[in-house]
Amino acid sequence: MNVLEKKPEAAPPVEQPIPVNHFVRGKLVSGNAITHRSRDLGVDFVTPEIDLNALVAPRSELPPLLDVPTSEIIDFLVEAGQRMDFETNPYLQEALEHTVKVNPLPRRVVENLFRRAKHFLTPEGLRCSIESSFLNPAALDGWVERTDMHGNKGALRAFPPRMVHMLAGNSPTGCISSIAQGALVKAINVFKMPSSDPFTCVAMLRTMADVDPDHPVVRSMSAVYWRGGDERIEGTLYRPQYFDKIVAWGGGDAIRNVIKYIGPGIQMVSFDPKTSISMIGPEGFENSEVIDEIADAAATDVATMNQEACLASRFIFVEGEREGVEVFCARLQERLGVDRETTSALAHPLPVEVRDEIEMLQLMDDECTVWGKPDGRGLVILTSEPVDFHPSNKTANVVHVSSLDDAIRYVNVATQTIGMYPPERKRAMRDRLASAGAQRVVRLGGAAKHVMGGAHDGMLPLQRFVHWMSDEDA
Repeated sequence: MNVLEKKPEAAPPVEQPIPVNHFVRGKLVSGNAITHRSRDLGVDFVTPEIDLNALVAPRSELPPLLDVPTSEIIDFLVEAGQRMDFETNPYLQEALEHTVKVNPLPRRVVENLFRRAKHFLTPEGLRCSIESSFLNPAALDGWVERTDMHGNKGALRAFPPRMVHMLAGNSPTGCISSIAQGALVKAINVFKMPSSDPFTCVAMLRTMADVDPDHPVVRSMSAVYWRGGDERIEGTLYRPQYFDKIVAWGGGDAIRNVIKYIGPGIQMVSFDPKTSISMIGPEGFENSEVIDEIADAAATDVATMNQEACLASRFIFVEGEREGVEVFCARLQERLGVDRETTSALAHPLPVEVRDEIEMLQLMDDECTVWGKPDGRGLVILTSEPVDFHPSNKTANVVHVSSLDDAIRYVNVATQTIGMYPPERKRAMRDRLASAGAQRVVRLGGAAKHVMGGAHDGMLPLQRFVHWMSDEDA
């Protein structure tokens, strides 16, 4: 052989599609009948064929959880939660290995979320959700007698609904809350898993089946994947003879796709796309120590889940002297590049079209100043008006206003969380913020912290989920 001849290079190994299991009313379903591609990273995965008949419980069949006391459901969920220990749970460990291949969040962040999974199902948190949602929680367990001011007698019950949950893809452990909510209202549930995480929901349901494979909670749950917009499946399932509610998490296209199926007898409970902001008064720029404090707090809110979450701040409205605001911007940009429990120092770079918009903004607006680069390490853009594009990938648009009162005009029904400094100003502004459409106000740095049993997106979800049935003797 001529030593100058090159040996043929070995072909790169062919990446096999990732297997995705389904879980249907207590039974694990495997198979590779259909190949899909994840939305975010373009990775192939395979799923079993969906048996639509198996997903649908006929109306003549009473919900498995109907006569199970809520206290017993809570006990079961708590035991399942204790088994969601990442170090010992093989289903979570397998889900992690697969999820990081299809989800834009880095491995360390996903692993941290999985390590916190066992803390989502606590007796205190579950009871608090019920007690804050229902004037009389006894209505979940049976008929509650009542008499009106005219002496008319009746009874009321929060009857178990039949629901399809379109799960969100931006938080791999968000499905745990959806599973808990479905169990607490004793629903028959079908969870449509997202392409950015078709694994965690089944991992949770398999853990529950290990606790008791025949428990009514387990028999009330199904988790499957289909491509969003598949009319063959959605046109069959999204009918009032089969389901009462479609609980929709997702982007605008996903929500609009569901709307076309909504009509008499079937409702949509929508957790649609939201944008969160921050507001900082002049007190935040009084000295270097305070600026350091609020820069770190603001960075915590902006960078949560690498800004994938709806509660992650994108616009920061500031009132104060320009000099102090610029110092804040510089320090904010530095703090955006810090590793945190649910944030990585380096996120994905900004899309090319957003970079182009930023460059054009700098050319057209003499007041626009930018700190950092669009490389995912953190970017801060100081302007006098909010930018037209959607800040992402750890990008904060700091908007300099003459007064925080002026910033209220930028608040609308799509504004979810508002982080505020100093926190004392929340009380003075919260009514006007609510009137503008906002749903939640917190202290700066507290966007990812929650009071147990609180509202979500302007509603108490459990109260919206149930089917209220009235028995009247009037």
